[in-house]
Amino acid sequence: MSDSPCSIPISHTPLMSPKGAAVILGHSIKPGELAIPIAPSKINMFGPRGACLISENGPLWVADTGHHRLLGWRNIPATDYQPADWVIGQPDFCHEGQNAKGIAGKTTFSVPTGICKFGEGLAVADAWNHRVLIWRTLPEDNNVPADLVLGQANFTDNQANRGQKDAAANTLNWCYGVFSIHNKLFVADTGNRRVLIWHQLPEENGQSADLVLGQPDMISHNENGGDRPSASSMRWCHDITLWGEHLVVTDAGNNRVMIWEGIPTANNTPCKVVLGQKNFISVEMNQGVYFPNASSLSMPYGVAVIQNQTQSQTQNKNQDWLLVADTANSRLLAWKKPSLIESLQGKAADIAIGQNNFQSKGENRDYGLPTRNSLNWSYGISTCGNKTVISDSGNNRILIYSPLSFL
Repeated sequence: MSDSPCSIPISHTPLMSPKGAAVILGHSIKPGELAIPIAPSKINMFGPRGACLISENGPLWVADTGHHRLLGWRNIPATDYQPADWVIGQPDFCHEGQNAKGIAGKTTFSVPTGICKFGEGLAVADAWNHRVLIWRTLPEDNNVPADLVLGQANFTDNQANRGQKDAAANTLNWCYGVFSIHNKLFVADTGNRRVLIWHQLPEENGQSADLVLGQPDMISHNENGGDRPSASSMRWCHDITLWGEHLVVTDAGNNRVMIWEGIPTANNTPCKVVLGQKNFISVEMNQGVYFPNASSLSMPYGVAVIQNQTQSQTQNKNQDWLLVADTANSRLLAWKKPSLIESLQGKAADIAIGQNNFQSKGENRDYGLPTRNSLNWSYGISTCGNKTVISDSGNNRILIYSPLSFL
């Protein structure tokens, strides 16, 4: 890569097919249409922010955030605009409204966002109900009730931090992200400016977390820990993944991605490096200038890891990529995993997806109509095998890429 990656076009051998998504879900605006229909249906979505592909063949679950519901496909969709098979959160496919226009319960949502596999089941960050809902086994029907709730004592309460002034190990406030791996659960407790970790998958309602990142203790909730930005503080943490053995958190409010060496075992452990900023105290969008470059970020929300087997004449090897939804720049950025995590500090991305070059930031490339390879406020990312699912929130749609073309 050259010394000025922001001035060069995107690689001709991209991480994902330059033809764009193989399958599009949701109604796409067409020439002559003034607006995209957002009335709920088996097809239409309104600002979907999260998705979870359970296996390469499905099921697929999508957080249809603006309609306050989950949509489920029994198998990975094979055709554009394929209708969903299941709905959770509304009495049927044609209704919408926070908590189905009633009170919170085992099958309702208010701004569901993050969604992930949880053991043999599913976990959903129900952001504006300030809770995480958990299904011990995967739902396979409409309005299957959740088995567990975190952040609240029961399924009907929904106040931030359970109505208390301070946070606690068993409370949540605008939790937007959820991630589970190795029998651990991670939650981006966004409104409390922290990430909570359960060392074992929770088994009881309202179970307390074991560890906190971003705050000095379990009761603090100030922005950036009440001080200047640092390697341990957060402003608007949003999504979580594991890159090999390294924990990764998108800190959208500080316009950066935080990466730890391994999984922290102590409260408030500082991260090792950040992407999107030159150091740990800088936090401006696109590093303080209007246009982005290959090493800058503007409100990064989603993050995921892509793994692929690459072949050469001399060796076969696994190649891991970190894929970040650079949301306000309407693009995805990808970094190839280095041998030493320290070398990532402030590093330029290897690939950009959704824009013509590293300096572009317009929705749908040049503020045009959405196409198969354009993005508009890309939000969440889910990967499984050779498939990548992107929540293209500003276009009210889900993009499924397959197969991937790796460098």
